[in-house]
Amino acid sequence: MGKIAAVCVSTKRGTKKTMVQSASLKPDWGIETDAHAGNWHRQVSLLSFEKIENFRAEGAEIEFGDFGENLVVEGFDLRKVPVGTKIQAGEALLELTQIGKDCHSHCEIYKAMGDCIMPREGVFAKVIQGGTVRPGDEVTLLPLEADRPFTAAVITLSDKGAAGQREDKSGPLAEEILLQNGYEVIEAFLLADDQPLLERHLCRLADQRQVNVIFTTGGTGFSRRDITPEATKAVCDRMADGIAQAVRQYSLGITGRAMLSRAVSGIRGGTLIVNLPGSPKAVRESLEYILPHLGHGLGILRGTDGECG
Repeated sequence: MGKIAAVCVSTKRGTKKTMVQSASLKPDWGIETDAHAGNWHRQVSLLSFEKIENFRAEGAEIEFGDFGENLVVEGFDLRKVPVGTKIQAGEALLELTQIGKDCHSHCEIYKAMGDCIMPREGVFAKVIQGGTVRPGDEVTLLPLEADRPFTAAVITLSDKGAAGQREDKSGPLAEEILLQNGYEVIEAFLLADDQPLLERHLCRLADQRQVNVIFTTGGTGFSRRDITPEATKAVCDRMADGIAQAVRQYSLGITGRAMLSRAVSGIRGGTLIVNLPGSPKAVRESLEYILPHLGHGLGILRGTDGECG
């Protein structure tokens, strides 16, 4: 059990926050008076008290809120808490949604401090149950439910789709099928066929959001712009070739053109990445074939299922 060391808010993003005596948290929104509140997954930012103290020990003169954190929590290394963990903080109940963040352009905090530990040590949460939080309130990490839904993300790769020249029907269909099968789809979006961009999003979703499975659709053919397999292989620690091979084998019973697919599947950390074809028809056929068998593997990856005997 830990405790809240400080509560901090600001009216502008990317700036230091000011300590307050209490704050009111609103469900699915965040701290009512804070600039980061809104209908998204980073409603409340948290930073470990111990990480701030380590930074102070190096000679930095900093106050709580200087790194843009809402809640300073003593007693836990929040960086090691799994995404999906529910956190009881005072009267409020939070759910951890992201570990760390990308910092592409240095904010006012970095410019003032010469460093910012929030991108590598901070975590983010959404508000499940509202209430008031104050310094000194107890903080409890609740055990993860073994039967919680698997989380998924869907990325469509299409130059024409990203340019607004073609409607993306494959991504929304994949999302619909996943929801029907009990998955929680936390992100779904469209990208141009850009390998560095795709790699960055695959890493972000696997490392920061710790999503259980990422499905890509498109970009697996022979065109020079079809780079989805290359991006997938570049970010994976291990390959899971059986999934892509099984989809190809199944699809060959429908069309001989399935032999032209270069799709791959692999694992980054605890996240499975699966390349799907680009057409809505093939997306439906592929998902309907693999989803009944996928749950066991995903359960092993997140530690809620045992190995086959």
